[in-house]
Amino acid sequence: MRYLLRLLAILAGAMTLMGGAAWAKDAPRVLIFSYSTGYRHASIEPGVVALQALGKKMGVTMIASADPAVFSNDGLKDVAAIILLSNTSKHDDPTSEWLTGTRRDAFQAFVHRGGGVVGIHAAADSHYSWPWYGKLFGARFIRHPKGTPEGVVTLADLKHPANKGLAPVSRHADEWYYFDDYDPRMHLLSTVDPASIGEPDANPNPVSWVHEFEGGRVFYTAMGHTVEAYQDPWFLRQVENGVNWVLKRQG
Repeated sequence: MRYLLRLLAILAGAMTLMGGAAWAKDAPRVLIFSYSTGYRHASIEPGVVALQALGKKMGVTMIASADPAVFSNDGLKDVAAIILLSNTSKHDDPTSEWLTGTRRDAFQAFVHRGGGVVGIHAAADSHYSWPWYGKLFGARFIRHPKGTPEGVVTLADLKHPANKGLAPVSRHADEWYYFDDYDPRMHLLSTVDPASIGEPDANPNPVSWVHEFEGGRVFYTAMGHTVEAYQDPWFLRQVENGVNWVLKRQG
């Protein structure tokens, strides 16, 4: 009887390991892309580490790259979503943009076949000479108040899956972006109170949003400038929700 029980335990363990291997093999692959030619954020490297840890929690395989050559049909073949992590280019210098030629084609083909895109912070401060890229995110960075003041963030849609589990009102220190040509058709997720960050305007300023675009899903958050942001449970939870949403795992 003892021998039989031990054998059953061994078999159960082996089945668990096999199941885990199969789960890992089938996990969605998400590319964290962090190449930049404009301002290089000190939070990028800690952000990659935090996102990779988040991937383990989510059952997602996070692949980090700063090589623009990954934007090819082969490079994106097995990728389900792309996280563009503060991937700046220079505002007035089209030659600083790396998504050109066949790389543009591959990125657009990725979106058209249903690939998800997550933009964090300076993803909106990139590729100014490519109109499609601006439409992808629905806005262009134009300016920010000085420093990283603590702002009051309010959820705009309590029921959207990307806001699941988040406090409806919270305070965060960040670099608060203002946007040029924000598209009002975006599904707004959260705003920051201008008065809380020393700004004179009265209308809430967009912080995060989602939309469906040319076959794919897009989530964007303007937060994520500081190193500390990648230790902020609220911010990380919204990014996690956003990744799940663009992967069509919820909502």
